Amino acid sequence: MPLFAILTLFPEALEPYTRESILGVAQSKGLAEILLIDLRDFTRDRHRTVDDRPFGGGPGMLLKPEPIVEAVEWLEAKYGRFRKFATCPSGRVFRQSVADEISREERVLILCGRYEGFDERVRKLVDFEDLSLGDFVLSGGELPALTIVEASVRLLPGVLGNEESIAPESFQKDGLLDHPHYTRPRVYRGLEVPEVLMSGDHAAVERWREETAHKRTRVRRPDLLQNTNNPENASSPEADDAPDRAN
Repeated sequence: MPLFAILTLFPEALEPYTRESILGVAQSKGLAEILLIDLRDFTRDRHRTVDDRPFGGGPGMLLKPEPIVEAVEWLEAKYGRFRKFATCPSGRVFRQSVADEISREERVLILCGRYEGFDERVRKLVDFEDLSLGDFVLSGGELPALTIVEASVRLLPGVLGNEESIAPESFQKDGLLDHPHYTRPRVYRGLEVPEVLMSGDHAAVERWREETAHKRTRVRRPDLLQNTNNPENASSPEADDAPDRAN
């Protein structure tokens, strides 16, 4: 069973989410375990100080090295070696392929950044890999950590009710966005479900799905097509009207 450990200053903020939906299901089925580790438990003073001013001056505060390093050492002494990540704007961009990679690990540790970051000596003492959700800045790494864990856990066998639902999702099939989806009613406020989806012709439906996936990707995320075969004649007006799942 994969073990995910999140090092954070706010475990109480993360705990409710880890008990719900996919993460809650995965844990209740015994398919994954999620530990929330409070960095304050590894401080050395009665005030449980986790941060301090940076040497050389400047704005903000930095996470001290002791709580981070000693929390990692405690975890690895108890459970074994982890693959370790730190949420950081300068890191490798987190993509679906990275989620798939992480889902295959036995133990994963994620450090949530906070304030102006953490003491650089942590990098010398702990082999963290930096991960970023994109080119923007948050106040802390808790939301990225939950994102990384959920995207990875949902790929574990048995977590989702329908295993086949993973394959056609955005970024899974040939790196493309997902095709549009429709459900009942057949007509809503004058907008009809595409006729091909009502035809019962499974081959035609599959062709439509492939074509609309390619067009949606070409229109919304052309950067994803660098490593895919893009049929230039693929077109469907519905492709641009329906919202993406998992985008």
